[in-house]
Amino acid sequence: MSGGPESTVSRETDHDASSSTTDNTENPYSAPAAAYAGISPMDTPIGAAAQRASQVLHPHTVTLPRPKTRRMLTIANQKGGVGKTTSAVNLASALAVQGLRVLVVDLDPQGNASTALGVPHHSGTPSSYELLIGEVTAAEAIQQSPHHEGLFCIPATIDLAGAEIELVSMVAREGRLKNALSEKALAAIDADFILIDCPPSLGLLTVNALVAANEVLIPIQCEYYALEGVGQLLRNIELVQSHLNPDLHVSTVLLTMYDGRTKLADQVAEEVRRHFGDRVLRAVIPRSVKVSEAPGFGMTVLDYDPGSRGAMSYLDAGRELAARTATTNSQEQQ
Repeated sequence: MSGGPESTVSRETDHDASSSTTDNTENPYSAPAAAYAGISPMDTPIGAAAQRASQVLHPHTVTLPRPKTRRMLTIANQKGGVGKTTSAVNLASALAVQGLRVLVVDLDPQGNASTALGVPHHSGTPSSYELLIGEVTAAEAIQQSPHHEGLFCIPATIDLAGAEIELVSMVAREGRLKNALSEKALAAIDADFILIDCPPSLGLLTVNALVAANEVLIPIQCEYYALEGVGQLLRNIELVQSHLNPDLHVSTVLLTMYDGRTKLADQVAEEVRRHFGDRVLRAVIPRSVKVSEAPGFGMTVLDYDPGSRGAMSYLDAGRELAARTATTNSQEQQ
Protein backbone atom coordinates (compact mmCIF):
# COMPACT_ATOMS: atom_id res chain seq x y z
CA MET A 1 0.00 0.00 0.00
CA SER A 2 2.92 2.38 -0.59
CA GLY A 3 1.88 5.89 -1.46
CA GLY A 4 -1.44 5.53 0.48
CA PRO A 5 -2.51 7.52 3.53
CA GLU A 6 -0.77 5.09 5.93
CA SER A 7 2.61 5.51 4.30
CA THR A 8 2.25 9.30 4.23
CA VAL A 9 1.53 9.43 7.96
CA SER A 10 4.40 7.06 8.75
CA ARG A 11 6.88 9.28 6.92
CA GLU A 12 5.76 12.30 9.00
CA THR A 13 5.83 10.49 12.33
CA ASP A 14 8.65 7.98 11.95
CA HIS A 15 11.38 9.19 9.64
CA ASP A 16 13.73 6.33 10.44
CA ALA A 17 11.19 3.66 9.50
CA SER A 18 10.45 5.49 6.26
CA SER A 19 14.10 5.80 5.29
CA SER A 20 14.69 2.05 5.77
CA THR A 21 12.23 1.19 3.03
CA THR A 22 12.38 4.22 0.72
CA ASP A 23 15.21 6.25 -0.75
CA ASN A 24 14.66 9.82 0.55
CA THR A 25 16.16 11.32 -2.59
CA GLU A 26 13.34 9.74 -4.59
CA ASN A 27 10.57 10.51 -2.09
CA PRO A 28 8.10 12.88 -3.78
CA TYR A 29 6.85 14.07 -0.35
CA SER A 30 10.25 15.08 1.06
CA ALA A 31 10.33 18.58 -0.46
CA PRO A 32 6.86 19.69 0.78
CA ALA A 33 7.60 18.21 4.20
CA ALA A 34 10.82 20.21 4.43
CA ALA A 35 8.90 23.40 3.62
CA TYR A 36 6.78 22.93 6.76
CA ALA A 37 9.64 21.85 9.03
CA GLY A 38 9.87 25.16 10.92
CA ILE A 39 6.14 25.78 11.36
CA SER A 40 4.50 25.17 14.72
CA PRO A 41 1.14 23.36 14.72
CA MET A 42 -0.26 26.33 16.69
CA ASP A 43 0.38 28.55 13.64
CA THR A 44 -2.33 26.74 11.68
CA PRO A 45 -6.08 27.42 12.03
CA ILE A 46 -6.74 23.83 13.08
CA GLY A 47 -3.94 23.93 15.62
CA ALA A 48 -5.16 27.21 17.09
CA ALA A 49 -8.71 25.87 17.36
CA ALA A 50 -7.44 22.72 19.05
CA GLN A 51 -5.51 24.79 21.57
CA ARG A 52 -8.58 26.87 22.41
CA ALA A 53 -10.71 23.75 22.77
CA SER A 54 -8.12 22.33 25.15
CA GLN A 55 -8.34 25.48 27.24
CA VAL A 56 -12.11 25.02 27.58
CA LEU A 57 -11.70 21.38 28.57
CA HIS A 58 -8.92 22.29 31.00
CA PRO A 59 -9.91 25.73 32.35
CA HIS A 60 -7.18 25.74 35.00
CA THR A 61 -4.68 26.37 32.19
CA VAL A 62 -6.09 29.88 31.55
CA THR A 63 -6.89 32.56 34.10
CA LEU A 64 -8.30 35.87 32.93
CA PRO A 65 -7.44 39.04 34.87
CA ARG A 66 -10.01 40.01 37.47
CA PRO A 67 -11.49 43.48 36.98
CA LYS A 68 -10.47 46.15 39.45
CA THR A 69 -14.13 46.65 40.33
CA ARG A 70 -17.15 44.47 39.64
CA ARG A 71 -18.62 44.97 36.17
CA MET A 72 -22.35 44.83 35.61
CA LEU A 73 -23.60 44.63 32.03
CA THR A 74 -27.18 44.74 30.84
CA ILE A 75 -27.63 42.68 27.68
CA ALA A 76 -30.47 44.32 25.80
CA ASN A 77 -32.07 44.61 22.40
CA GLN A 78 -35.77 45.17 21.95
CA LYS A 79 -35.69 43.11 18.75
CA GLY A 80 -36.24 39.43 19.48
CA GLY A 81 -34.19 36.59 18.00
CA VAL A 82 -30.85 38.41 17.95
CA GLY A 83 -29.01 35.98 20.23
CA LYS A 84 -29.47 38.02 23.40
CA THR A 85 -30.09 35.21 25.89
CA THR A 86 -27.72 32.89 24.03
CA SER A 87 -24.96 35.48 24.29
CA ALA A 88 -25.68 36.15 27.96
CA VAL A 89 -25.27 32.54 29.07
CA ASN A 90 -22.38 31.67 26.75
CA LEU A 91 -20.39 34.80 27.60
CA ALA A 92 -20.98 34.03 31.28
CA SER A 93 -19.75 30.48 30.78
CA ALA A 94 -16.73 31.66 28.76
CA LEU A 95 -15.70 34.00 31.58
CA ALA A 96 -16.30 31.38 34.27
CA VAL A 97 -14.27 28.58 32.66
CA GLN A 98 -11.36 31.00 32.43
CA GLY A 99 -11.22 31.71 36.13
CA LEU A 100 -13.73 34.50 36.79
CA ARG A 101 -16.85 34.45 38.96
CA VAL A 102 -19.98 35.39 37.04
CA LEU A 103 -23.61 35.96 38.01
CA VAL A 104 -26.41 35.89 35.41
CA VAL A 105 -29.62 37.66 36.39
CA ASP A 106 -32.51 36.32 34.31
CA LEU A 107 -35.11 39.06 33.80
CA ASP A 108 -36.89 37.36 30.90
CA PRO A 109 -40.15 35.65 32.00
CA GLN A 110 -39.45 32.86 29.50
CA GLY A 111 -36.57 31.74 31.73
CA ASN A 112 -34.40 30.56 28.83
CA ALA A 113 -31.19 31.72 30.47
CA SER A 114 -32.08 29.76 33.60
CA THR A 115 -32.69 26.66 31.49
CA ALA A 116 -29.36 26.96 29.67
CA LEU A 117 -27.50 27.33 32.96
CA GLY A 118 -29.18 24.22 34.35
CA VAL A 119 -30.83 25.80 37.39
CA PRO A 120 -34.41 25.07 38.56
CA HIS A 121 -36.91 27.82 37.77
CA HIS A 122 -40.33 26.33 38.37
CA SER A 123 -43.04 28.42 40.01
CA GLY A 124 -42.30 28.92 43.68
CA THR A 125 -38.51 28.98 43.25
CA PRO A 126 -36.91 32.13 44.73
CA SER A 127 -36.30 34.16 41.62
CA SER A 128 -35.83 37.59 40.09
CA TYR A 129 -39.56 38.21 40.56
CA GLU A 130 -39.39 37.89 44.34
CA LEU A 131 -36.16 39.88 44.27
CA LEU A 132 -37.82 42.80 42.49
CA ILE A 133 -40.85 42.98 44.78
CA GLY A 134 -38.70 42.63 47.89
CA GLU A 135 -39.75 39.19 49.15
CA VAL A 136 -36.22 37.69 49.01
CA THR A 137 -32.65 38.97 49.01
CA ALA A 138 -30.14 38.32 46.23
CA ALA A 139 -28.31 35.84 48.44
CA GLU A 140 -31.53 33.85 48.89
CA ALA A 141 -32.29 33.79 45.15
CA ILE A 142 -28.83 32.94 43.82
CA GLN A 143 -28.22 29.40 42.61
CA GLN A 144 -24.93 27.89 41.53
CA SER A 145 -24.91 26.45 38.01
CA PRO A 146 -23.97 22.77 37.87
CA HIS A 147 -21.74 23.55 34.88
CA HIS A 148 -19.05 25.43 36.79
CA GLU A 149 -18.25 26.40 40.36
CA GLY A 150 -17.76 30.04 39.38
CA LEU A 151 -21.06 30.41 37.50
CA PHE A 152 -24.21 31.57 39.31
CA CYS A 153 -27.76 32.51 38.33
CA ILE A 154 -30.77 34.31 39.75
CA PRO A 155 -33.46 32.48 37.76
CA ALA A 156 -36.68 33.75 36.24
CA THR A 157 -40.03 32.05 36.73
CA ILE A 158 -43.36 32.50 35.00
CA ASP A 159 -44.37 34.77 37.88
CA LEU A 160 -42.15 37.45 36.35
CA ALA A 161 -44.65 37.85 33.51
CA GLY A 162 -46.90 39.98 35.73
CA ALA A 163 -44.13 41.83 37.51
CA GLU A 164 -44.37 45.01 35.44
CA ILE A 165 -48.01 45.49 36.47
CA GLU A 166 -47.03 45.21 40.13
CA LEU A 167 -44.01 47.49 39.73
CA VAL A 168 -46.13 50.34 38.37
CA SER A 169 -47.55 51.17 41.80
CA MET A 170 -44.32 50.67 43.77
CA VAL A 171 -42.13 53.44 45.16
CA ALA A 172 -38.83 53.94 43.26
CA ARG A 173 -39.96 51.30 40.80
CA GLU A 174 -37.09 51.92 38.36
CA GLY A 175 -34.38 51.36 40.98
CA ARG A 176 -35.53 48.20 42.71
CA LEU A 177 -33.08 45.90 40.93
CA LYS A 178 -30.19 48.28 41.61
CA ASN A 179 -30.93 48.20 45.33
CA ALA A 180 -31.30 44.42 45.31
CA LEU A 181 -27.92 43.93 43.57
CA SER A 182 -25.88 46.18 45.85
CA GLU A 183 -22.30 45.34 46.81
CA LYS A 184 -23.46 44.25 50.24
CA ALA A 185 -26.18 41.99 48.85
CA LEU A 186 -23.71 40.16 46.59
CA ALA A 187 -20.76 40.00 48.98
CA ALA A 188 -21.19 36.25 49.51
CA ILE A 189 -20.32 35.25 45.92
CA ASP A 190 -17.79 38.02 45.16
CA ALA A 191 -18.78 38.16 41.48
CA ASP A 192 -16.41 39.71 38.94
CA PHE A 193 -19.09 40.10 36.27
CA ILE A 194 -22.87 40.40 36.50
CA LEU A 195 -24.75 39.89 33.23
CA ILE A 196 -28.43 40.87 33.19
CA ASP A 197 -30.54 39.18 30.51
CA CYS A 198 -33.48 41.39 29.56
CA PRO A 199 -36.77 40.55 27.82
CA PRO A 200 -37.13 41.70 24.18
CA SER A 201 -39.02 44.85 25.15
CA LEU A 202 -38.41 48.26 26.69
CA GLY A 203 -40.73 47.97 29.70
CA LEU A 204 -40.05 48.35 33.40
CA LEU A 205 -38.00 45.17 33.62
CA THR A 206 -35.53 46.47 31.05
CA VAL A 207 -35.52 49.93 32.63
CA ASN A 208 -34.64 48.33 35.98
CA ALA A 209 -31.74 46.56 34.32
CA LEU A 210 -30.52 49.79 32.70
CA VAL A 211 -30.64 51.61 36.02
CA ALA A 212 -28.81 48.81 37.85
CA ALA A 213 -25.88 48.51 35.42
CA ASN A 214 -23.29 50.98 34.18
CA GLU A 215 -22.70 49.17 30.89
CA VAL A 216 -24.91 47.94 28.07
CA LEU A 217 -23.98 45.10 25.74
CA ILE A 218 -26.01 45.06 22.53
CA PRO A 219 -26.08 41.84 20.48
CA ILE A 220 -26.81 42.50 16.80
CA GLN A 221 -27.41 39.71 14.30
CA CYS A 222 -25.72 39.93 10.91
CA GLU A 223 -28.97 39.80 8.97
CA TYR A 224 -31.42 42.06 7.19
CA TYR A 225 -33.00 44.73 9.45
CA ALA A 226 -30.16 44.14 11.93
CA LEU A 227 -30.28 47.71 13.24
CA GLU A 228 -34.06 47.77 13.48
CA GLY A 229 -34.95 48.63 17.07
CA VAL A 230 -31.40 49.61 18.04
CA GLY A 231 -32.19 53.28 17.45
CA GLN A 232 -35.09 53.20 19.90
CA LEU A 233 -32.95 51.33 22.43
CA LEU A 234 -30.24 54.00 22.17
CA ARG A 235 -32.83 56.73 22.72
CA ASN A 236 -34.11 54.94 25.82
CA ILE A 237 -30.56 54.59 27.09
CA GLU A 238 -30.12 58.35 26.69
CA LEU A 239 -33.31 58.96 28.68
CA VAL A 240 -32.08 56.70 31.49
CA GLN A 241 -28.74 58.52 31.41
CA SER A 242 -30.45 61.88 31.73
CA HIS A 243 -32.86 61.05 34.53
CA LEU A 244 -31.84 57.89 36.40
CA ASN A 245 -28.30 56.63 35.73
CA PRO A 246 -25.74 59.13 34.39
CA ASP A 247 -22.99 56.45 34.32
CA LEU A 248 -24.85 54.25 31.84
CA HIS A 249 -23.20 53.78 28.45
CA VAL A 250 -23.01 51.30 25.58
CA SER A 251 -19.64 49.65 26.16
CA THR A 252 -19.90 46.58 23.95
CA VAL A 253 -21.57 45.44 20.73
CA LEU A 254 -21.47 41.77 19.75
CA LEU A 255 -22.15 40.57 16.21
CA THR A 256 -24.11 37.31 16.19
CA MET A 257 -25.47 34.81 13.67
CA TYR A 258 -22.73 35.62 11.18
CA ASP A 259 -22.83 33.56 7.98
CA GLY A 260 -19.62 33.98 6.03
CA ARG A 261 -21.21 32.50 2.90
CA THR A 262 -23.30 35.63 2.34
CA LYS A 263 -22.30 39.13 1.30
CA LEU A 264 -25.11 40.50 3.45
CA ALA A 265 -23.38 39.37 6.67
CA ASP A 266 -20.20 41.25 5.71
CA GLN A 267 -22.20 44.34 4.77
CA VAL A 268 -24.08 44.35 8.07
CA ALA A 269 -20.87 43.80 10.06
CA GLU A 270 -19.19 46.66 8.22
CA GLU A 271 -22.13 49.00 8.86
CA VAL A 272 -22.27 48.12 12.56
CA ARG A 273 -18.52 48.64 12.97
CA ARG A 274 -18.74 51.95 11.16
CA HIS A 275 -21.52 53.11 13.49
CA PHE A 276 -20.19 51.83 16.84
CA GLY A 277 -16.44 51.83 16.18
CA ASP A 278 -14.19 50.18 18.77
CA ARG A 279 -17.15 49.18 20.91
CA VAL A 280 -17.76 46.25 18.54
CA LEU A 281 -15.90 43.13 19.65
CA ARG A 282 -13.49 41.63 17.12
CA ALA A 283 -14.90 38.19 17.89
CA VAL A 284 -17.97 37.39 15.78
CA ILE A 285 -20.44 34.66 16.71
CA PRO A 286 -21.19 32.43 13.71
CA ARG A 287 -24.52 30.89 12.91
CA SER A 288 -24.17 27.46 14.48
CA VAL A 289 -26.36 24.41 14.96
CA LYS A 290 -24.49 23.53 18.16
CA VAL A 291 -25.27 26.93 19.68
CA SER A 292 -28.96 26.38 18.93
CA GLU A 293 -29.02 22.81 20.24
CA ALA A 294 -27.26 23.42 23.56
CA PRO A 295 -30.16 25.04 25.53
CA GLY A 296 -32.36 22.04 24.75
CA PHE A 297 -30.01 19.96 26.87
CA GLY A 298 -29.84 22.53 29.67
CA MET A 299 -26.31 23.53 28.69
CA THR A 300 -24.26 26.36 27.26
CA VAL A 301 -22.45 25.61 24.01
CA LEU A 302 -19.14 25.50 25.90
CA ASP A 303 -20.48 22.54 27.89
CA TYR A 304 -22.40 20.94 25.03
CA ASP A 305 -19.64 21.02 22.40
CA PRO A 306 -16.52 22.90 23.55
CA GLY A 307 -14.73 22.24 20.27
CA SER A 308 -17.41 23.83 18.08
CA ARG A 309 -16.99 27.11 16.22
CA GLY A 310 -19.65 28.71 18.38
CA ALA A 311 -17.90 27.75 21.62
CA MET A 312 -14.57 29.02 20.32
CA SER A 313 -16.12 32.34 19.30
CA TYR A 314 -17.74 32.92 22.68
CA LEU A 315 -14.45 31.99 24.35
CA ASP A 316 -12.71 34.68 22.29
CA ALA A 317 -15.46 37.21 23.06
CA GLY A 318 -15.10 36.52 26.78
CA ARG A 319 -11.37 37.11 26.56
CA GLU A 320 -11.95 40.41 24.82
CA LEU A 321 -14.25 41.55 27.61
CA ALA A 322 -11.66 40.65 30.23
CA ALA A 323 -8.85 42.25 28.24
CA ARG A 324 -10.82 45.46 27.87
CA THR A 325 -11.29 45.48 31.63
CA ALA A 326 -7.57 45.04 32.19
CA THR A 327 -6.78 47.83 29.71
CA THR A 328 -9.26 50.19 31.32
CA ASN A 329 -7.92 49.50 34.79
CA SER A 330 -4.30 50.03 33.73
CA GLN A 331 -5.21 53.33 32.12
CA GLU A 332 -6.97 54.48 35.28
CA GLN A 333 -3.92 53.66 37.37
CA GLN A 334 -1.49 55.63 35.16
